[in-house]
Amino acid sequence: MLDVHDLCAGYGATRVLFGIDFKVDRGQVVTLLGRNGMGKTTTVWSIMGDLRRTGSIRLDGQNISRFSSNQVCKAGIGLVPEGRHIFPNLTVRENLVVAAAERPGAGEGWTLDRVLSMFPSLGSRLSNFGNQLSGGEQQMLAIGRALMTNPRLLILDEATEGLAPRIRAEIWACLGRLKTLGQSILLIDKNFAHINQIADYHYILRKGRIAWYGTSAELSAAAHIQKEHLGV
Repeated sequence: MLDVHDLCAGYGATRVLFGIDFKVDRGQVVTLLGRNGMGKTTTVWSIMGDLRRTGSIRLDGQNISRFSSNQVCKAGIGLVPEGRHIFPNLTVRENLVVAAAERPGAGEGWTLDRVLSMFPSLGSRLSNFGNQLSGGEQQMLAIGRALMTNPRLLILDEATEGLAPRIRAEIWACLGRLKTLGQSILLIDKNFAHINQIADYHYILRKGRIAWYGTSAELSAAAHIQKEHLGV
């Protein structure tokens, strides 16, 4: 599905990533973990084509290393960015339908009705503008908008950051359902307990390098790794 090799990137003259390797197999939930400032979001923006980078990024065997962000989205990566970035002056309905895209081999496919079945609370808010929603509703909308692209790979950067416990629980339930549907997911979040319940594999970043990688069972058993890199 996604295969990243020797990825280097940064901002101007400042290097942030130093040759990282990781992959997401089809149907897997894979996480990028680590303390703040270790390069997780830089990795996401590098994949999405928003930063100058070197190395190899392949999606379903296609080399997307030199793709623009628009081309990356068309290739099949849907992003739920940190901070949500929904369109504040569009309605909920408009935020969703503007992203609608058919994709060959997407199975049942995500439609407006199907997204609303995943997030019923958005159904009563279809005529509300994006800036009239709560933080939790905006996050649901951001996920729904990404699903409307019918992505091969869904990336979520800080999936539940700053949300109330009830809303966080709803988001985690949504991600669990997406996993059962076979959606490939690359996930960044700080909620280790929930992450470990749904993720297949983890990569921990430290100062722009992969410091550790392994399965959920292996990470659960590695208390010293959790303490050193995650503060758990």
